[in-house]
Amino acid sequence: MSIGSHRVRSHALLAPMAGITDRPFRVLAERFGAGMVVSEMIASNALGVGNEEMVRKLGRPGTLPHMVQLAGCEAEWMARGAKIAHDAGADIIDINFGCPAKRVTNGYAGSALMRVPDHAMTLIDAVVAATPLPVTVKMRLGWDDDSLNAPEIARRAVDAGAQMITVHGRTRQQFYKGNARWELVRAVVEAVDVPVVVNGDIVDFASAREALQQSGAAAVMLGRGAQGRPWAVGQIGDELAGNEAQPAPQGEALAELVAEHYEGILVEYGTVVGLRAARKHLDWYLEAAGIALDKPTRTAFLNNETPSHVLEMIGAIFSGEWKAAA
Repeated sequence: MSIGSHRVRSHALLAPMAGITDRPFRVLAERFGAGMVVSEMIASNALGVGNEEMVRKLGRPGTLPHMVQLAGCEAEWMARGAKIAHDAGADIIDINFGCPAKRVTNGYAGSALMRVPDHAMTLIDAVVAATPLPVTVKMRLGWDDDSLNAPEIARRAVDAGAQMITVHGRTRQQFYKGNARWELVRAVVEAVDVPVVVNGDIVDFASAREALQQSGAAAVMLGRGAQGRPWAVGQIGDELAGNEAQPAPQGEALAELVAEHYEGILVEYGTVVGLRAARKHLDWYLEAAGIALDKPTRTAFLNNETPSHVLEMIGAIFSGEWKAAA
């Protein structure tokens, strides 16, 4: 599978997730074999005026083609954001038609654009005209069950120049409730002649294989299924290719990985902000590893504001030595 001239190395990709798929997380997912990793959603208008947070989100994680996702509702700002991303080293621009968050849809960005297809197309036109980079689009099935218009929007997006379409198998009104309806993505696959990626509720090889069978898509994209498991995307990609997946890190290897991720977050954001940003990741690592801490220990671990203490606890907890160290 290719996006423009860029070959995607496996059929499992990491989804863009605001506040989650920052550079430290993408570095790990790439190392473990993800076919492609996508930046956090970047607000084009904020990027256009030099907002430091949005500029930081442009950071390239590694050696894979650098895919940057832009969100917005005004063609001028989307074009300006695409130019800035290009100049910062982006290789692919993804346009967000899928975010269901009210703070995004209230501004008529994200999945709200699926309610105004004509306007949505002006954004694609603007980005395609602003940069020679390949442009892709991520969307949902539609706003609600009365407007399952993803096939129409995908077809128009491709006519406007989009070179890949990703579809989360839920409507905006579903948010993340219920089940992703992978079978409804098949209509998008049949409507366009570019690769289609299916997203939503994909957490392992079995769900990935089922999603591909039901949708007919070319690849899968993991979002929440990769939280606390940055290796999962690469594992699924290996298995889809018929190869043996590298095992998930355990014991000392897991402790070293979590520590690296924690330290990377502190470097990325600075200590004050990084301490807060790291908490959710530490919690997801605990959940993924099946580690149940008593409430006082869990609170002391997640709310600790001394990095050296947190690193000591990471080493003990994830290596399995916590009881001996307590």
